[in-house]
Amino acid sequence: MNIQEKKHTVAGQNWTEYTFNNDQGMSVSCLNYGGIITNITVPDRNGKMENVVLSYADYEDYLDNPNFFGALVGRVAGRIESASFTVDGKTYTLPANEGNHHLHGGKTGFNQIIWDTTPFKTDKQVGINLSHVFPDGEGGYPGELEVTVTYALTNENDFKITYQAKSDQNTILATTNHSYFNLSGDLKKDILHHEVQMDASQFVELDHELIPTGKILSVDDTVFDFRKAHPIIDGVHSVDQQNLVASNGFDHYFIFDHHTKPNVIVTDQESGRKLEMETNQPGMVMYTSNGLDETFKLKERDSTKYLGLCLETQASPASLKHDGFPSIFLDKDEVYHKTTTFSFRTMD
Repeated sequence: MNIQEKKHTVAGQNWTEYTFNNDQGMSVSCLNYGGIITNITVPDRNGKMENVVLSYADYEDYLDNPNFFGALVGRVAGRIESASFTVDGKTYTLPANEGNHHLHGGKTGFNQIIWDTTPFKTDKQVGINLSHVFPDGEGGYPGELEVTVTYALTNENDFKITYQAKSDQNTILATTNHSYFNLSGDLKKDILHHEVQMDASQFVELDHELIPTGKILSVDDTVFDFRKAHPIIDGVHSVDQQNLVASNGFDHYFIFDHHTKPNVIVTDQESGRKLEMETNQPGMVMYTSNGLDETFKLKERDSTKYLGLCLETQASPASLKHDGFPSIFLDKDEVYHKTTTFSFRTMD
């Protein structure tokens, strides 16, 4: 196993791209800017090594990164309704950056900073620690927040993301990574025929602005039932109102039952690649890139809808407005510790 470094100068900023290689030929690349994952190379069933995430051809596109390709997201991943919330009886107002709402941490979010980095290598894994201290009040959020994110690659082709944080005040926190996966390899095809299996019997209803209504719905007898594997295209063709509000696809929060592990399995029959995801997070947003900006040049091709699958493990910002949702409140000095592991396998 080894680590390589490559320097990039983007808009006067000095970025470093780290590539971690294991002994099986798998590699993961990330930037110190935004913790952005720019490449994950894994084998297909015949051993052919190809990239399985979406990334820009031009690094300058990562500056704004409206699609959040590969990025760390925080302080709060997802949409905060009306860009406001209340902690300990005090209401905090955030910058609205999607209509009247606050999305993915705003302009001072995890994806917009240069992280301090410490690469590491042991007998069992290779990776990097990314750390940053977010000042009290930055972006409208209360509390000085110390964050460390660890990316670690093993020789078993497991890629583990660990989030650790602590605040000096009561606050809110919901972290995730916004990588778009495409198991076809080098974006040869879209994800519509990827099959998803998920340990979730409930999902969150959205309104026309993609804001949770406060209702938690059963997946029974809907295309949202992934307890048995089925292809993503089922949600594109669906006339279910929830698929229609998400622009013909999925952009919904699923609450894990935590009955089985892994929590999610994604397969691509043609390439033979399989992605297994396991997490201690209470749920995830599954986004099928229904609204993906089609004007960008990606490394392998032009951007198009349905080109990537996001598995955004996190708690739910709906907990700020509604009871019964996985909470994003973080108490003073409470240790936040969340993990998500992406395991890359092949099928016969």
